[in-house]
Amino acid sequence: MQIVTLDFETFYDKQYSLTKLTTEEYIHDYRFEAIGVATKINENETTWCSGDHSEIQNYLDAIDWDDSIMVAHNAMFDAAILSWQFGIKPKRIADTLSMSRAIDGGNVKHSLAAASARHGLGQKGTEVVAALGKQRKDFDTEELERYGGYCINDVELCFKLFRLYAGQFSREELEIVSLTIKMFSEPVLELDSLLLEQHLRVIKDEKAKLIASASTDRETLQSNPKFAEQLKTLGVIPPTKISIRTGKETFAFAKSDKALQELREHPNHDVQVLVSARLGVKSTIEETRTERMLGIAQRTGVLPVPLRYYAAHTGRWGGSDKLNMQNLPTRKGNTIKQAITAPEGCLIIDADSAQIEARVLAWLAGQTNLVEAFAAEQDVYKIMAATIYDKPTAEISKSERFVGKSVVLGSGYGMGANRFKAQLWGFGVEIELDEAQRIIDTYRSNYSDIPALWKDGQDCLRAILDDKTRTLGVQPQVVYLDSSAVSGEVCFVLPNKMMLGYPVLERTKDFEYSYLAKNNVRTKIYGGKVIENVCQAIARCIISWQMLKIAKKYKVALTVHDSIVCVIKETEEEEAKSYIETVMKTPPEWATGLPLNCDIGIGQSYGECQ
Repeated sequence: MQIVTLDFETFYDKQYSLTKLTTEEYIHDYRFEAIGVATKINENETTWCSGDHSEIQNYLDAIDWDDSIMVAHNAMFDAAILSWQFGIKPKRIADTLSMSRAIDGGNVKHSLAAASARHGLGQKGTEVVAALGKQRKDFDTEELERYGGYCINDVELCFKLFRLYAGQFSREELEIVSLTIKMFSEPVLELDSLLLEQHLRVIKDEKAKLIASASTDRETLQSNPKFAEQLKTLGVIPPTKISIRTGKETFAFAKSDKALQELREHPNHDVQVLVSARLGVKSTIEETRTERMLGIAQRTGVLPVPLRYYAAHTGRWGGSDKLNMQNLPTRKGNTIKQAITAPEGCLIIDADSAQIEARVLAWLAGQTNLVEAFAAEQDVYKIMAATIYDKPTAEISKSERFVGKSVVLGSGYGMGANRFKAQLWGFGVEIELDEAQRIIDTYRSNYSDIPALWKDGQDCLRAILDDKTRTLGVQPQVVYLDSSAVSGEVCFVLPNKMMLGYPVLERTKDFEYSYLAKNNVRTKIYGGKVIENVCQAIARCIISWQMLKIAKKYKVALTVHDSIVCVIKETEEEEAKSYIETVMKTPPEWATGLPLNCDIGIGQSYGECQ
């Protein structure tokens, strides 16, 4: 298979650019114009083509894309142009921007200029600055030649980056990059514009009523200082909290802040209305997301799914292109999810890996009794509750099972009694601190290998500082500490052969550590948090492996956390469900003995699958 490194140069101006528009908006805009494109096939000389649409089409059609890996920096952009403007869909797609995030980490810049300079591969040109506001007809021969030289240089830099990064990527992980880009450039999910229009009207009407009933304005509701003053005029002391990011006191005005939620039940009705209006107006994410999706629906009818490969420290995906598909509302019957539909004659299958982090944790720790309970498909929440309340599982009530569920899913990474009490309170369950401590102690006693794994994680932090290699948990072939080929630092090597590192790790006290995380923010790290990172990274490796297996037979349209969303033909429903369920319950070879399970939903819309 040949490697085709590619880069498009397109028209842009001060109002029409990727800083003003999303990638989808920009490419589908009537102003879109490809001024030229440069390609490099394997090690051959890079060539440049500039012309009208048909001339560029002929240039691109001369390439055998069915036997090609397209390589680009920010391939989501270039692959979408190829697909949407020229009808070309390469067999595979590689993205050096995505690869840079995985290899170089989150605390450096990943632009082509930054990555090339970081690795000593060359310098990116600046001719694109002079192209501002110029369509192809506005370039003279000399200017167009210089622009072509600039584009050729970008292709050469991108090719060098790809060769550098590819040696540190497994074939499977390169396939995941390709699959992620194709979710955007080759979309299959459709959008119901009428349903989105109706939903937008409802959102705006409800918000207007809230603002009117609060006898205030939008600016006051959205400004923390002004909202605080409004509360004071009603005799209410504004609630505060300590910011996790800054460590300083700040207003507790987020939707998730319990103190603000409590004010909705304040004896003064004016306070109730004001806070309700604040929550309604401040939570504009549903309105903006609906507007964005409606715009996409009106332009194309299909939903290009924008995901950032390796957005998180643990390798998980993140949202992109101002549309975070990773945090769609989870409530059943959500209108936005209902508006995401399958093409005619097709269905959507949503396969969610059940309790995958808790299962990975038990398996990695060698917590045999919990692993065996998962393998036997027993109700581990009831089992935990039965231990907590010292009664048979058959007598466990719904509320007691909920406590068992909360401690199994929430206490695996070292959560203490205070936080556990607060977590339950957030779900409407009130217990005393002594009782919270008793429940936490019961969990740790019953599953003692899990706290031992936290200590193992703490020991790994010490080993990193001492530049030592070692294994983690009872599965030594899965995750271990070794020297990173790129940074030279000791990092965890994951099952996909990628690195999970803690750059510039420092010991602040005897048992306290911090590292330089994304955007160079120094972040606290400890044994339990290490285990959380590792378990999430392993879960991501498993989901990726399963995704590739499923993609061989069915179109993978989306992944959200631990779920895989596919589009199938209606006639394939039973066969597809059986196959996908089998894949989701099967661990990779390196995870022998890990009991997996899944929940599957099928429907005409994404919302029906929930």
